[in-house]
Amino acid sequence: MNIKDAKEQIKNAMTVYFTRDEFGNYAIPIERQRPVFLMGPPGIGKTAIMEQIAQELGVALVSYSMTHHTRQSALGLPFITRKNYGGTEYEVSEYTMSEIIASVYDMIEQSGKKEGILFLDEINCVSETLAPVMLQFLQYKIFGRHRVPDGWIVVTAGNPPEYNKSVREYDIATWDRLKRIDVEPDYKAWQEYALNKRVHQSILSYLEIKKSNFYKVETTVEGKFFVTARGWEDLSEMITYYEKNDIKVDLSLIAQYIQEPHIAEDFAAYYELFAKYRSDYQIPDILKGNAAPGIVERAKEAKFDERHSLLGLIIYGVTGDVRDIIITENVMKALKNHIGDIKEELTERAGADMRSADPSLSANMGGALAGENAAILPADIAERFADSIINEKSKIEKAAGLSEEKRREYDLTIAALKELQSMLAGITDKKEAIGILKTYYASRLGSFKEQVAETKDELKNAFEFCDAAFTDGQEILIFVTELTKNKFSAQFISRYGCDEYFAHNKELLFYERQQEIISELSDLGI
Repeated sequence: MNIKDAKEQIKNAMTVYFTRDEFGNYAIPIERQRPVFLMGPPGIGKTAIMEQIAQELGVALVSYSMTHHTRQSALGLPFITRKNYGGTEYEVSEYTMSEIIASVYDMIEQSGKKEGILFLDEINCVSETLAPVMLQFLQYKIFGRHRVPDGWIVVTAGNPPEYNKSVREYDIATWDRLKRIDVEPDYKAWQEYALNKRVHQSILSYLEIKKSNFYKVETTVEGKFFVTARGWEDLSEMITYYEKNDIKVDLSLIAQYIQEPHIAEDFAAYYELFAKYRSDYQIPDILKGNAAPGIVERAKEAKFDERHSLLGLIIYGVTGDVRDIIITENVMKALKNHIGDIKEELTERAGADMRSADPSLSANMGGALAGENAAILPADIAERFADSIINEKSKIEKAAGLSEEKRREYDLTIAALKELQSMLAGITDKKEAIGILKTYYASRLGSFKEQVAETKDELKNAFEFCDAAFTDGQEILIFVTELTKNKFSAQFISRYGCDEYFAHNKELLFYERQQEIISELSDLGI
């Protein structure tokens, strides 16, 4: 199966394993919860989906690559202790706690989450001395004398033998205690992830044309050559920041990530063309409805590769802007709640005067003032809320990490509260403070509404340009499909609407039904 389907299978299993009965016990006892074994070639996203699952289920995640471990670090270090048996004292060897098990307890303490996933990668490639320990762990979830804590589910991953010479084959008794899921590279599944992850459009456009170059691992007389999903994603990040820093993207960079010479050279040549199209067409102007004279005519006459790249650039520009809207919308919701809580706290305090006889006392943590009638300054309340969000973000990052958009939401919310703190500095009157809160939120809301209106216009302009430039209709259907598949544009359109999208979406539905009918007739030999 592909990595997307594997993620759903694992997520479903985790959901069931975390289910409790009416008495608070796990519905499937811990000892009956089979560890998941995710088998697949390197670089297809096995670790990435575990991070996503932990984030979506709201549990902690501890990850280890087992090839980095020795028997001692996994099992624990031996030490000598004394025990009495039948009246005679003996020296016996015991073990300290496994580094892996200890890290789970550390995570529980740091994150406050008692449930989580212990993910052990490359588990079938361990050293000869560690192999027996791993077999015992897979069967009993025990390293040495220490067991994985209740509420923690074990997920493992490994490579098939054709990708790694150090792979160890398990016997039937071991496999019969595991929940095995085999995964194969699949461009379409990765593409959906890549669209939402904002993988660089040059890579998406290139792979859409040359899907066979998405994943390749081969051994020749000249050595090992490979291209993986991880390599494309990491290259995407480098290209993005090379461009932001005005550093030339060339073959020497690309070859560091795409380690198959012919594909690296082919993509390097495509990237140069892509950069030229981006410069020539000026996508921001198209989205503003100010396309340069002759651009529509050029698009009409363009060859397939150029039209394909242009459409990709338009999609990338639009989906980036709607992504910003969805992130800002979530920030506005959070900010509204925080401002409401600040107002409520201010209102509950007796009297409008927030001043203290000794203002220096307000500098203490939380801004607490001494005395029975002590008050907290408005700026101190805003600071406390900001610190609370900072702590919340830190705990989530430690537990399971944050997606790029969630991290940005947290950072923008914290920045807004810090801005409020600055605006409230020196304010002691409760009514004046509440007035500042209202004015600040109204201003942010007004700016947000303008941003939404501008983005709706961008979508409208994009559709109008595509209608004019791509008269045969195929590109417009692709445009509608990509907007539907992208989670940010789908959310934006469902919330704020887009008449052009809905009009063309009907055409897309008719087209898809037509293709289904043609396929059915073909199957019948008609």
